[in-house]
Amino acid sequence: MKKTSLVIMAAGIGSRFGKGIKQLEPVGPNGEIIMDYSIYDALQAGFDKIVFIIRKDLEKDFRAIIGSRIEKLTEVAYAFQELEDLPEGFLCPPDRTKPWGTGQAVLAARNLIQEPFVVINADDYYGKEAFVKVHEYLTTERALSEKLDICMAGFILGNTLSEYGTVTRGICSVDENGMLLGVDETRNIQKTAEGASALLPDGTERKLDCQSLVSMNMWGLTPEFMKVLEGGFTEFLSQCGPEDLKKEYLLPDIVDKLVGQKKAQVSVLKTEDTWFGVTYQEDKYAVREAFQELIRKGVYPNKL
Repeated sequence: MKKTSLVIMAAGIGSRFGKGIKQLEPVGPNGEIIMDYSIYDALQAGFDKIVFIIRKDLEKDFRAIIGSRIEKLTEVAYAFQELEDLPEGFLCPPDRTKPWGTGQAVLAARNLIQEPFVVINADDYYGKEAFVKVHEYLTTERALSEKLDICMAGFILGNTLSEYGTVTRGICSVDENGMLLGVDETRNIQKTAEGASALLPDGTERKLDCQSLVSMNMWGLTPEFMKVLEGGFTEFLSQCGPEDLKKEYLLPDIVDKLVGQKKAQVSVLKTEDTWFGVTYQEDKYAVREAFQELIRKGVYPNKL
């Protein structure tokens, strides 16, 4: 079986572990965090290596609180997303404090990845089906192509909304063969009596199809993607002006651009599972109840 890695973007964890850090909010009956369930699902699906992308200053605490547990289960590696980790010839603006985005986060693992891999957010729950489908895709041999071969888990929009406020989702256009045509990053999406709508800047609402597939930053990628990511980051930085202190190099934008340039083909793997995330403080109670229900149904053991 081909080796495969799970890459977890966890550099957004704050400078203090514990209270108020949503990635470390206990959601399981024995203090399990969302990351524990993602790792459990990934290992069951066949992934056999975990790469944590964190901040260097958090390495000691992260290893003690999370890494030491996971190292007993499988191979673990650490990559560090740092503001100053830039291509030769570029310097981080002194006033920049915001990370460079998910594209740079994945790029931080470039020297650790020689195998197909799936990327996820640390604080998102994706469900078992998505890991199984992505792993199967990454380990299935396909005909050689000049285009980058990418897959993504496509979640049903209605399964990803919060009861407590608006969210941003990458709404996907997909052809009859399940191939991605484009990603429309849509902000201010809210639940409505009819389903869902996006609040537009002028105050009006744009109705959305709750059955639309959305990207939740779960991408199945190959080592070749890293080379493209590296070149794209240099291009991104060259287009940033002194005023662009919050501009980010984001995976959905990168993939969307590659598809538009016909440099990549992306298979959208539809999953029926409900996505959970702690976007708002109130979400944590619903997420805890959702995990309790999954345990009652036998999807997870009471103690991982």
